[in-house]
Amino acid sequence: MIDYRKQRIYYKALLEKNPEYDGVFYVGVKTTGVFCHATCPAKKPKFENCEFFETAKEALLASFRPCKRCNPLHPPHQTSPVIEKLIKIVEENPAKRWKDQDFRKMGIDESTARRQFKKRFGMTFVEYSRNRRMGLAMQHIKSGHTIIDAQLESGYESASGFRDAFSKILGNTPTRSDGKALMAAWHDTLLGPMLIIADENYLYLLEFVERRGLENEIARLRKRYKMGIIPGETKITHQIKTELANYFSGKNLTFKTPTYLLGSKFQKNVWQALQAIPPGQTRSYLDIAKAIKHPKAYRAVANANGANQLALIIPCHRVINNNGELGGYGGGISRKAWLLQHEKSK
Repeated sequence: MIDYRKQRIYYKALLEKNPEYDGVFYVGVKTTGVFCHATCPAKKPKFENCEFFETAKEALLASFRPCKRCNPLHPPHQTSPVIEKLIKIVEENPAKRWKDQDFRKMGIDESTARRQFKKRFGMTFVEYSRNRRMGLAMQHIKSGHTIIDAQLESGYESASGFRDAFSKILGNTPTRSDGKALMAAWHDTLLGPMLIIADENYLYLLEFVERRGLENEIARLRKRYKMGIIPGETKITHQIKTELANYFSGKNLTFKTPTYLLGSKFQKNVWQALQAIPPGQTRSYLDIAKAIKHPKAYRAVANANGANQLALIIPCHRVINNNGELGGYGGGISRKAWLLQHEKSK
């Protein structure tokens, strides 16, 4: 995750349309769902509506689509006819499931396309099209569509196909010599499906699947632990599923599943303070900053809050603005409101 200081530097470059930053960062605009170069001529968004990325691949995996005005997928100051043609084809029909043999039908050399795409974006054209299709599905879910509507509108004819496509983004085979891997499972709740990533000892990630940037969180896990993430369940998966059922039914609002936290010392201090908030109660970012003895670091607290990878267990939904307003939540404001009301009523 890009730290707050660097985000402010990038935002200043965006406002100034500084050409030196073209290709250095990309900005996703939450209100429109597009991502842009630093020099995009479009009206500039507010800082709180920006999400910054250091590669185009990260922006794509966070479900943003390329801006048509500044064409952020084109290398600064140069264009590749092959890349330009392929991107245009995908954007005209993002739900299409492309295969390697489709290159011949498009009159494009398969090896050339794969090499150019891999060099530019760190993924092949087929991977790019699949990620765009998954991004489209997530956009449908965020707009209030049901899972079945999202999978059909994004080109998947079955729920298993939709889930299989999502699992491919997780990673395929373990990269460790001992063959160990993290296991990912899909779990349906009253507030929508959640993704569970665990091994036999710890829970590493618990998130609502439509959370923006979820794919980047998955990539960080895979890189940090040098393990593939493959579909499957463990005893930890079964334990958290039972606790989730108890939570949503109101039977028990606490969690005892062992967790493994990926974060800095400061972030872990913030997360520990969040876990000290009793169910049904709320705290402000300033309250948390004071609790960890850094009263002036409430912005950093907000960033740590947003970096939480264990929804509900580390209850970032219990943190609100100083003025009493709900503030932001990675899982969506309506979901945050439901969770707080659910806890207060028990």
